Amino acid sequence: MVLIPAGISTPQIMINVAQLEKNIDKMAHRVASQGLKLRPHAKTHKMPEVASRQLEAGAVGLTVATVGEALSFALQGVAKIFIAYPLWVDESQAQRIQELIKRAKLSIGVDSVQAVEQMARMLGAQASKIRLMIEIDSGHHRSGVSPRDALAIAESARDCGMRVQGVFTFPGHSYDPDGIDKAVNDEHKALAEATRFLREAGFSIKRISGGSSPTAALSDNSVLTEVRPGVYVFGDAQQFELGRIGFDEIALSVAATVVSRHEGNDQIPRRIVVDAGSKILGGDRPAWASGYGRILECPEARISALSEHHATVTWPENLELPAHGTQLQVIPNHVCQAVNLVDSVLAVSADGSSEQWDVAARGLNF
Repeated sequence: MVLIPAGISTPQIMINVAQLEKNIDKMAHRVASQGLKLRPHAKTHKMPEVASRQLEAGAVGLTVATVGEALSFALQGVAKIFIAYPLWVDESQAQRIQELIKRAKLSIGVDSVQAVEQMARMLGAQASKIRLMIEIDSGHHRSGVSPRDALAIAESARDCGMRVQGVFTFPGHSYDPDGIDKAVNDEHKALAEATRFLREAGFSIKRISGGSSPTAALSDNSVLTEVRPGVYVFGDAQQFELGRIGFDEIALSVAATVVSRHEGNDQIPRRIVVDAGSKILGGDRPAWASGYGRILECPEARISALSEHHATVTWPENLELPAHGTQLQVIPNHVCQAVNLVDSVLAVSADGSSEQWDVAARGLNF
């Protein structure tokens, strides 16, 4: 647990740098021991200071969500970048992708013939420099195609003079207390089938990419060649409630101050109110979650309600209610949302020193 530095204004996102580095090293060693490559998703942190630590620990490159994020990291010197979402490339994106190609080896996700043809039209001769990754739907049912339908996309890419490097998926249904084993199995099965169809048709599939933070620890190289976890660097309340991490592994919290307290009665719950609401914590609450986040100093407490600038925290009857002015560390449910809501974070080292880290790729949603 990182101590809240004296004199800071709340709410304030803080990073426990020592724990961050432990989390990065732990995942790097785990993935390497499984014979896999690590291409972590940087949409979680959006910070060059975190990216550099991931790359130094052995990551082969970064995964991002948008062209803007990709360009931000490329300008910081990241040499290999994967945009792991299907893009519809317009003129503006085409110009920035051409800038990206000058700075980094770029791979892009696709899940339709139409998107491949559009990319080829907009990029012209530069399209051949893109490494295409075909997205497979492994059960999350967001984007992606069935394993068999990947073949038409690959053939379209070949006809357009573009290269298909591999296949990927996002097993998002792993974010369920009872879904982890099924998600891992679905991921492996779907990617294995897609790879088989493509190789039988003569395509050289070099990358088979999977993994989320919940599934990365359970994946192996029987099918996959790489994984793309993101949340693992910080952890959050969702990962804790899924049983993937312990409180001691959480590296990011929001420092907040108790601004209201009520002992409660038979009709009104015993509670405090802190000055961190949805505008810094984010508003995610899965149906299975116990609240809108957790309190690092009191695992039994629950955030029962969230407004824009305040969180209502129900407090255990057997524990002393915190006094006005007490500062607590709030763990967001979904850390990716929280980081994207601020321009900078406070990185706190083990010796108590701290510095500001800019969320450099924040807001680059295009």
